[in-house]
Amino acid sequence: MKNLSIAIQKKGHLKDESLIFLESLGIQYDQNQGLITTCPKTNIDIILLRDDDIPNYVNNNLIDFGIIGEDVIKERDDRVKIVRKLGFSKCKLILASPKKGTIKNIQDLQNKKIATSYPNILKKFLDKNGVRSTIIQVSGSTEIAPQLNLADAVCDLTQTGNTLRECGLEQFSLVTKSEAVLIQSPTNKLNKQSLLEKIRQYENNTISTI
Repeated sequence: MKNLSIAIQKKGHLKDESLIFLESLGIQYDQNQGLITTCPKTNIDIILLRDDDIPNYVNNNLIDFGIIGEDVIKERDDRVKIVRKLGFSKCKLILASPKKGTIKNIQDLQNKKIATSYPNILKKFLDKNGVRSTIIQVSGSTEIAPQLNLADAVCDLTQTGNTLRECGLEQFSLVTKSEAVLIQSPTNKLNKQSLLEKIRQYENNTISTI
C-alpha cells in the first residue's frame, strides 16, 4: 500500500509546532533529510511545502493530509475538507493603527489606506461593516507601513501583539481568529483512518489528563 502523505509548512513557527504535534502521535521526523521524508517505523511521508501550496496539493489528491493555518484557507477561499482544528499556532488577524493617531474604530477607516497581506479577508470584513477603504497589499513587514506613510492602518496577523506595539501601533478591532487545522484530500484511502485514529487517541488521552 502506498505511504500516507502529510504536507506541512516548509519553514516558520507552524512547521515547528506541526512537527511537535506529529511527534506526540509517535510520528518521528528526521530533520536531516530533504523535502520528502519517510518517517521511521511508519508508512508515513512528511512533505515540506510553501503554506499556500498545501491546499492545491491536497485538493488534487497528490497529498493525503495537510497541516495549515486557517488564515491561508480563508484568504484563498479554498474549498478544502477540514478534518479538525488542532489547537496550536493560535493567532488573530487584527486591525491596528498608530497609538497617537485618530483611527480608533472601524468607521474611522472610511476613505483611509490599510496595508495587509490578507486583502481578500480584509475586503470582506470592510464590506460587512459598510466601510470603503483603499487596500494596499504587502507581502511582509506590514507593521511598518504607517511609519513609511504607505498606509493609515494595518490588518496584520499576530500572536502576542508585541511587534505591533514596538512599532507604536495598537489594536482596535478583531477581524478573525486562526489556528492550525488538518485538511484532507477527497480520495478515500483505507490507511487514512490510521492517522485519524492516532489523533483521536491523542485527544482522548489529553482530555483524560486535564
